[in-house]
Amino acid sequence: MVYLRRKVNQPMRLRWKIAQLAEAAWWQRYLKNKPKAEYLAWKRKYWLEMLQKLGLYLAADARVLDAGCGPAGVFIALPTQHVTAADPLLEAYEEKLAHFRRDDYPAVRFWKTPLEDLPIEAFDWVFCLNVINHVANIEGGTDKLVACLAPEGKLVISVDAHNYGVLKHIFRWFQNDILHPHQFDLAEYQAMLTSRGLQIEQTVLFKRERIFNYYVMVASRTALT
Repeated sequence: MVYLRRKVNQPMRLRWKIAQLAEAAWWQRYLKNKPKAEYLAWKRKYWLEMLQKLGLYLAADARVLDAGCGPAGVFIALPTQHVTAADPLLEAYEEKLAHFRRDDYPAVRFWKTPLEDLPIEAFDWVFCLNVINHVANIEGGTDKLVACLAPEGKLVISVDAHNYGVLKHIFRWFQNDILHPHQFDLAEYQAMLTSRGLQIEQTVLFKRERIFNYYVMVASRTALT
């Protein structure tokens, strides 16, 4: 396994640590009154419907990375693939949430690590769903996602993208959004991928909101010419 690192400034590192605490607390509140079996069944259906809407088919033996998996990431909907699920809060989820037990997924390899510190392996599919603006080092994290793609691999990444430039800058200046250390619009997220040699195959709007829209992008390495 190969490691690739980028430095992150101390204020952003502190903001990320605060965001991680808030993230764990958010999951506790969100799942407090949701029965485990019902919630996980709903979440599996949600992921399968997302894959269907995107027109994505994952071969049964595909190598899959669920980067920033959370307690119920896309890994729960991929029972036949070779799945690695990574998240720095795995132990906190297992300790505080009845909905997540690593033993429930014996075929899944779990990595307790931030996105930026992922070991580099070649995956056919890399999923980064509602994660990239949660990280401490977004440039280093995006580098890792690209580095983990096999030559013919695909990256599936979802983002909350700002609709208004003024609000985007206000959120950056005053840190209004504790869960998300980074604030970008769709064009900026797309540029993060294309500047690293990826070709965006599709960008699908999944949810429209007043301040943010929720998009899913599918990207692959640009073919050599």
